[in-house]
Amino acid sequence: MSQPSSSQTGKIARAAGTVSLAVFASRILGLVREQVFAGLFGAGYAIDAFVVAFRIPNLLRDLFAEGALSAAFVTVFTDYQQRLGPERTWRLANNVLLCFFLLVGGIALVGIFISPQLVGLMAPDFALVSGKMDLTALMTRIMFPFLPLISLAAVAMGILNTKGRFFIPSLASSFFNLGSIVAGVGLSLLAPRFGVHPIVGMAWGTLIGGFLQLAVQVPLLWRVGFRPQWVLDLKDAGLHRILKLMLPAVVGLSATQINIFINTFYAASCAQGSLSWLNYAYRLFHLPMGLFGVALMIATLPVVSRHAANHDLAALKGAFQSSLSLALLVTMPAACGLIFLAQPIIALIYQHGHFTALDTQQTAAALSFYALGLFAFAGVKIMVPVFYALNDTRVPVVGSFITVAANLIFINLTVAALSHRAIALSTSLSMIINLIFLGVMLHRKLGGYQVNYLLATLAKVTAASLLMGLVVAWVYPLLTFWLGPGLVKQLLGLLGTIVLGIGLYGAIISRLGIPEFLELTRKLATLRK
Repeated sequence: MSQPSSSQTGKIARAAGTVSLAVFASRILGLVREQVFAGLFGAGYAIDAFVVAFRIPNLLRDLFAEGALSAAFVTVFTDYQQRLGPERTWRLANNVLLCFFLLVGGIALVGIFISPQLVGLMAPDFALVSGKMDLTALMTRIMFPFLPLISLAAVAMGILNTKGRFFIPSLASSFFNLGSIVAGVGLSLLAPRFGVHPIVGMAWGTLIGGFLQLAVQVPLLWRVGFRPQWVLDLKDAGLHRILKLMLPAVVGLSATQINIFINTFYAASCAQGSLSWLNYAYRLFHLPMGLFGVALMIATLPVVSRHAANHDLAALKGAFQSSLSLALLVTMPAACGLIFLAQPIIALIYQHGHFTALDTQQTAAALSFYALGLFAFAGVKIMVPVFYALNDTRVPVVGSFITVAANLIFINLTVAALSHRAIALSTSLSMIINLIFLGVMLHRKLGGYQVNYLLATLAKVTAASLLMGLVVAWVYPLLTFWLGPGLVKQLLGLLGTIVLGIGLYGAIISRLGIPEFLELTRKLATLRK
């Protein structure tokens, strides 16, 4: 069996690179947003309440919008483009937009009315702290309309990705973070004048950010040919295909989110601040996951959907293998970097204002455990859409149930000894199990792919990443001691260590003959000319 072609690797790498650049901007703004939270509110009562309040509509967002809906819509929309022409394709887009706005808007309306019951289900121990349950329910009501806004944004992103436009849709979440920061901080300063807790202003900021994430994509939608029309056809065959793919995918693509729901339940019963520590760690973990895992998923999905529509199984295998190899190349060193430098990274980013040294220690511990599963998170992000492109929703559903069961088992075995750290560890271990299961099932479905090649790549990048991690863990204390105390010097020491680590990893990996890495370096060399 031949290795993935350089053209496949090049196309996916270019698209993923475009997405990564936009996602990087979004994740940096996301970190600024979390820094604002940490500085203003620290870790504890207010942030615990906000985390649960936002998690309820956000869980539904990932189930109905950016997860299942995006994957199903891109698959069907691509097929319509290939076979049925622009008129039928745009009619499908308008029908999907209106139908899902009505559906998700109705869910949000119900959610607003039953917010206290949802909070009680997700975090029952909040009732033990005076006012915490009421504050969480209030913010849940405020943020529920975020769900229909972000669902429309997800369809818009799917349309633009299928048209080969990746940068603006991926940059759209930057406007969400920007709106959350500017509007949220402004409203949080005004909130006490109206007799409400300042954290409520951040809830309103989140809603404004969701609107901006949708609005920024509208001009580009117009340029690629979309024109809004009133189309409400519940009998449309394309809509039925999307629903057929999406309904099982609500479970199949959402194992991580279902586990987050479970994790919230357990974290709410740990020491106050546990939800905050886990949230800050997970948000930082999202930086490399968004840069690499989500970027490769977004870039790969239209490619594998097109190959599936054309019944080109060999090209589909090549695209999948290239994506997975690229994911291993970038996620393993990122994971080792997060593990070996967790404490200085957390201290630099968050330890300001009300965020204490204890908060840094506890958040860094959670981050290290989350990082163990980074390669698995990225791998699952790539594998699941391949199943949907092949019109197979059953396997991801089974995988999600296995993941949830594994998560529950691991939490219950370790939570007494590890407290909130057990939740991060069990999330990573259960995702690794899901990756193995999906890999085995996809091998059967595709009639085989280059497992030995992928395992060899994994072994090479793991060895190179561990060596890099050990070196940076040794260098960082020496460098910071030499530079001396101070925030700027701490930043310079960390940046210098990271640059050294990247250079060392590149030097090692270039000697190991990994085709995807050689292709990437060739593309970079071409760009410099």
